[in-house]
Amino acid sequence: MIQIQLSNITLVLGAKRIFENLNWEIQHGQRIGLIGANGAGKSSLFKLIEGEYAPELGGSITRARLITTGYLPQHPELDPTLTAFAAALQGNPRVAEVHAELEKVETSLGDPTVYGDEKKLQRALERQSQLIEEYHALGGDSYPERVRNLLLGLGLAQSELDKSLSLLSGGQKKLVGLARLLLLNPDILLLDEPDNHLDLPGKMYLEKLIREYDGTVVIISHDRYLLDAAVTHIAEIEDGKMTVFEGDYTSYMVDKEMRLARQEEMFRAQQVTIKRLESAIKRLAIWGKVYDNEDLSRKSKSMQKRLDKMEKVEKPVTERRRMEMQINGWRGSNKVLELDGVSKSFGEKRVFENIEETIWHGERVGLIGANGAGKSVLLRMILGKEMPDAGEIKIGPSVAIGHYAQEHETLDFNQTVLDAVRYAGEMSESRATAFLLRYLFTYKQVSQRIGELSGGERSRLQLALVVLSGANFLLLDEPTNNLDIASAEVLEQALEDFEGTVLVISHDRYFLDRTVQRLLVIENGQLATHAGGYSDYLSLKSIR
Repeated sequence: MIQIQLSNITLVLGAKRIFENLNWEIQHGQRIGLIGANGAGKSSLFKLIEGEYAPELGGSITRARLITTGYLPQHPELDPTLTAFAAALQGNPRVAEVHAELEKVETSLGDPTVYGDEKKLQRALERQSQLIEEYHALGGDSYPERVRNLLLGLGLAQSELDKSLSLLSGGQKKLVGLARLLLLNPDILLLDEPDNHLDLPGKMYLEKLIREYDGTVVIISHDRYLLDAAVTHIAEIEDGKMTVFEGDYTSYMVDKEMRLARQEEMFRAQQVTIKRLESAIKRLAIWGKVYDNEDLSRKSKSMQKRLDKMEKVEKPVTERRRMEMQINGWRGSNKVLELDGVSKSFGEKRVFENIEETIWHGERVGLIGANGAGKSVLLRMILGKEMPDAGEIKIGPSVAIGHYAQEHETLDFNQTVLDAVRYAGEMSESRATAFLLRYLFTYKQVSQRIGELSGGERSRLQLALVVLSGANFLLLDEPTNNLDIASAEVLEQALEDFEGTVLVISHDRYFLDRTVQRLLVIENGQLATHAGGYSDYLSLKSIR
């Protein structure tokens, strides 16, 4: 059953044409991964469906009768005065409404005017039965516990449930917004990057929710592992057009490469035919004139009509502009980092206890663990921003550290993009501008304040500054958050070619598989080491 149908949708925002004559059908039960480069129009498509944007004249959006949608934007708006738990409890207001009405009905049963009137009593008892049935269907008295388990499953810590939303990070607020939607249980979930900032258990929990959701799910995500594990269809927006494929992300990319290869072959064959026809048309037209031969002129015109009516094969775009990134490291010390009996506590909470670890030159090491396990604490201690309670952190004498911060806190939001690069690289304005163009910035964007950039643009800028740092030991905290898939692939290749050493915190399992040689897993205040990428670790864990 078609639940939502978009027909001939054209959308123009400012001077930019986002879509032109886009067509798409969302059908019941589909789990659709909506992909495309940053700025392709994925979020705009959701806003069109939700009515925040209106298509240009001629386009239409048709919804099946009584279909409900639930939309999770990248930055959900929630009441900052509420706690996380209280905000999530309000996710399905019908629970409170039914509970209040049920109490009202039960109170009325003690009213003499009701229990003394057989008809009124019968109506009240029937209504009570209906409300009890609906209340139990919504979760009943176990509803608060269901809300609590949902928030914990998505990755909020027990201590964060009673915190005011104003004290939580953007990622944590997004979890609350997602929980509210899931409790509302709409026919169609529209999720805009819900997996950003989730830890690995949270991502696995989200995947399970998507697979088992009793409805339709459309999810914007750059997480290739999630797109392989949870979706039934891929919908890609490219050049303002939509391509839909039944299957997971990896299958889609293989299919896309084959389609582009076939299209390239057909395009070249047709171009040969067109050139032959054009040559024949020109030759016949000249002969018709020179020899005053009407028959030859008619043949020339007839062939021209055939050529004009020919359905042209578009030249496929096989090479698209991507971020250009090359990290020029250098040899440095053989022993890059040593953790010697390091312990760290915050009050009564012990984060690390007597941990020992050595990272050697050239290693690519992934650091994983649940949110709150201490990954960022360890990075801050390595950077010297936090001191261990006991033990020592030793950095090799010929090691220069480059740091990528998850929340972009290394950036000065009041600085312009151009000034940030000029000062970091000691460059002229023209060289800095040329450098930024390689990171997909436009001439207009280089003069903008960093605070005005999108999350993806800030991520690319921070990567550019890491390159300019000339470091040979990279500490990367969630570098693929906010990057589109193409940019993540460029980063993967750059890290593979990098001469130095990498320690990366990441919940991007596909990225970990492509990048790291071993994993450090934080568990119960200890560091456990595992050879290989995330899939190797998961396989070993399942065997155990």
